[in-house]
Amino acid sequence: MVSVIIADDSEIVRRGLGDILASAADVHVVGQAWDGRSAVDMARRTSPDVALMDIRMPGMDGLTATRELRALPVPPAILILTSFGGDAYVDEALRAGAHGFLLKDSPPEELLRAVRHVARGHGVLDPVVAGPLLERFAERDTLLTDQEQRILDSLSDKDRRLLALIGRGLANAEIGELTHASEGTVKNQVSRLLRKIGAENRVRAARFAYRAGLEG
Repeated sequence: MVSVIIADDSEIVRRGLGDILASAADVHVVGQAWDGRSAVDMARRTSPDVALMDIRMPGMDGLTATRELRALPVPPAILILTSFGGDAYVDEALRAGAHGFLLKDSPPEELLRAVRHVARGHGVLDPVVAGPLLERFAERDTLLTDQEQRILDSLSDKDRRLLALIGRGLANAEIGELTHASEGTVKNQVSRLLRKIGAENRVRAARFAYRAGLEG
């Protein structure tokens, strides 16, 4: 069972998200918070597996809350909710320790998939969010380091293709459809690739793919 808290200053949004999550037998909402401070306090009491976090909230915003949540003895995975792909705060949330990014108007099945994914320790990057986010990173840091270039040179064509598909923000199931592999096989391939390139999650891998100029 995946335990989740929802943090958003809109009661309508919280209720909608809560209803979607409640529809899944393996997901349990343990609390709803209206700002960052109440989310941190709630996480201390309930120790959730996942925190759904809006970025823009009054009082303590989602960025500060993300940092405080990640500093807890048993931190939850943070899934950032954003209203549009070009949100300028998304990259700051990544540096604060967020595990994934999802648009608020994503289909219910995508929300549930993302919650389960980050609960297992994986990163989630919505394709709509991926482009603007990675472009901003690339504008500030366009060149690979010597070590990164050596890592890139060591990758097989298959590894490069997989890295490019991750860079597009595709989920394992979507990659499997394109490469004619099962979702479980892709999951193992992605895990091995992350270890090869020294990326702690899919978001970091996507950034590396973008800066390396890989196209899926």
